[in-house]
Amino acid sequence: MGCGNSMHAHSEMGKSERSLKAALLIQKWYRRYQARLEARRRCTWRIFQSIEYAGEQDQLKLYNFFNSMMQTVSSEDNKSKYIIQGSNEGKSKDSNDDIYQDMEVEDSYDGPHLNFPLSLDQVEKMMEAFKEQKLLHAKYVLMVLRETEKVMKTKKNINRATTAIAKQITVCGDLHGAIEDLYLVFYKNGLPSAENPYIFNGDYVDRGMHSVEIALILFSFFLLFPNEVYLNRGNHEDYILNLRYGFLKEVQSKYGAKRSHAQKIIGQFQDLFAWLPLATLIDSKILICHGGISDKTDLTFLDNMPRHKYLSVLKPPLKEGADELTGEEEDLSAKIDLSEWRQILDILWSDPRSQDGCQPNTFRGGGSYFGPDVTKKVLAKHGIDLLIRSHECKPDGYEYTHGEKVLTVFSASNYYEEGSNRGAYIKFGTDLKPRCVQYQTSVNNTKKMTMRQRVSIVEESALRDLREKIGANTTYLRQAFQKHDPNNTGYITSTQWARTMEEILDLSIPWRTLKARMCRTNDAGLIEYESCLEMELTYSGGKGGPSVTETLYRNKNALETIFRVMDKDHSGCISMDEFQDACQLLSKHIGSNIPPETVKDMAQSIDINKDGNIDFNEFLEAFRLVDTQGIKLDGQTSTQNSPAHVPNGENNQL
Repeated sequence: MGCGNSMHAHSEMGKSERSLKAALLIQKWYRRYQARLEARRRCTWRIFQSIEYAGEQDQLKLYNFFNSMMQTVSSEDNKSKYIIQGSNEGKSKDSNDDIYQDMEVEDSYDGPHLNFPLSLDQVEKMMEAFKEQKLLHAKYVLMVLRETEKVMKTKKNINRATTAIAKQITVCGDLHGAIEDLYLVFYKNGLPSAENPYIFNGDYVDRGMHSVEIALILFSFFLLFPNEVYLNRGNHEDYILNLRYGFLKEVQSKYGAKRSHAQKIIGQFQDLFAWLPLATLIDSKILICHGGISDKTDLTFLDNMPRHKYLSVLKPPLKEGADELTGEEEDLSAKIDLSEWRQILDILWSDPRSQDGCQPNTFRGGGSYFGPDVTKKVLAKHGIDLLIRSHECKPDGYEYTHGEKVLTVFSASNYYEEGSNRGAYIKFGTDLKPRCVQYQTSVNNTKKMTMRQRVSIVEESALRDLREKIGANTTYLRQAFQKHDPNNTGYITSTQWARTMEEILDLSIPWRTLKARMCRTNDAGLIEYESCLEMELTYSGGKGGPSVTETLYRNKNALETIFRVMDKDHSGCISMDEFQDACQLLSKHIGSNIPPETVKDMAQSIDINKDGNIDFNEFLEAFRLVDTQGIKLDGQTSTQNSPAHVPNGENNQL
């Protein structure tokens, strides 16, 4: 009996041990599975973010080229003033009420009608119309913008908000034209009101499809509750960035049927953006600004500077009586107020980092990186407990850094791709303790997908963007690979491949992790480098040079920006006069002398349909045709008499 009982106990113990081991194995496998998914998610995020910030750098380089071109020509010919310098130069701000007086609202218009002062009922009807994909009439758009500017001029650079009256306040981050996210915030948290105040922390426009509508909704609520709705300026409330990232294009597509309407709306938006406050303080203890701070940030100084001078933060205004800039540092300090300019640049463009200190933000090309020591010093100097900023998309919609002294909030969900990130807003009560509320809009029912399915969809989108970047640089990558392969074996090491990809594409991402998804390897672990260049391209280029499609990929954003710079009246087309002005400006900058008759002939040859204007498709077609003759935008070859002789968005050469 005793022996039998002993064997039974031993048998039961064996089953328990086996069950425990099985549970531990399952748990270990699941943790490894989750870790692999997280690694893939982080890698995908790095791809999206690196490509996004590289685009911002390209935009700054392209702007610097045009700025340099205009300054050089202006020193020779003071008549050369281009639209990129600001639409409101030289016009009276106080006489703008007549910009919509001559507009008529057609009988066929079936959208909402507005009269001032606005009522909540009118704003709600406007929001309902936007949900039905209806546009607000251009006259009402200008009325909202003009009335908002009048009130905005009465606000200081730094708003003062309080929780003492409403006992709460809500902070929203970047929206970037994602109107569904704004509607979801209002659904979950309520509409702005005296009892439900809001702070919107910039970047209302660009990238998304409904920037105009978001701006009009926020400005309308500001008019209804000017002391309860606070609007900060973001780095995308800037004409230079609007040239590239979609806002100007959106205005032209929605209101370009009448050229004068689009032109007036764009000009009024530009004026209003310059009047947006730079930051908001809640109960003097919480600072909300779009980008961040630097070791030079001084809120007292910032609160007393003339913010409206900065039509574009990327183009500092000259001191009175100063000549045009030359680009040299000693000349800059003499001709602009560097301390003033850097204050506003830092607060709109900066990013936190984990290392101490303050360094130029080379990743974006503007503002500063600021470390935990800088945060501690600046907050202590002004008696502030917490810095809330936006400016960076976060997977969870928010993120704490610097010992929970910096809180990033981003309110546009699905920013890179549906399922890529959540949005968030922050609620405060009178105790000033932040409560982060997350959400995510869904169009294709991604919420019903598993984590693995969502990661796979977003990952594929990121890899597609990366392959496009590779396709735009195939020739240069192949040349660099072949330097590591003198015997023409077709194989290089993983280290050589990763280093080459990072150097040529200028993207700091985990290339070694990606190699299995992007190229083939042999049994020895060497990479078949041609396999990562397998992208279907059409139209062969000049001998030994990039193909037309490759060159178009690399320069498409730059070409669109150049087109919009040349389109001075925002009509969506370049007139013959605009084209000739741009070519003459360019010819002076590069030191050539293109006869006016030649420029006129070029313009007429690009105007394929002979309607007297050059649209964007004709502009690209001219570029394609010229490129097939061996003309490049990469600094290798050029032809001064070519309409395609424009700056490269990547290396800023002619």
